[in-house]
Amino acid sequence: MFAFNSVNVEGWALYMEAEMKPYLPLDGQLASLQARLLRAMRAFLDPELQMGRIQPEEAVKLLMDEGVYSEAMARQEVERYTFRAPGQATSYYYGYTRWMQLRSQAEMALGAKFDRLRYHDFILGQGLLPPDVLARAVMTDFVAGEKAR
Repeated sequence: MFAFNSVNVEGWALYMEAEMKPYLPLDGQLASLQARLLRAMRAFLDPELQMGRIQPEEAVKLLMDEGVYSEAMARQEVERYTFRAPGQATSYYYGYTRWMQLRSQAEMALGAKFDRLRYHDFILGQGLLPPDVLARAVMTDFVAGEKAR
């Protein structure tokens, strides 16, 4: 239960969406990119609203103008950041960036020996760990084991 949070669980979901995008049909890839745009906007807008650097109406306008979302969708999003779940959007996006960073580190450490399937099997075999604990396991157990193969 310690590590069942948006950073880990939803961060993993975003990571896997990115992994699956190349295998989707073109319309699926477009939908995936549209969803990624919204998530990136959430990661930016949520803290900006919390810190008072942008006002709710400005955020609605930005979502409508740059994200091409309807007014109803934009208002729902801003309500999410300000009332229903402040900080949640940034936490799962942070998790996604940590998953991407960890894989990049493992790929760089292993070079041509990096095997995506073995890496993901290792990750899933660890269960739900906090990001720093998982990173240590990947770098000490997975990377070292793969180098020795």
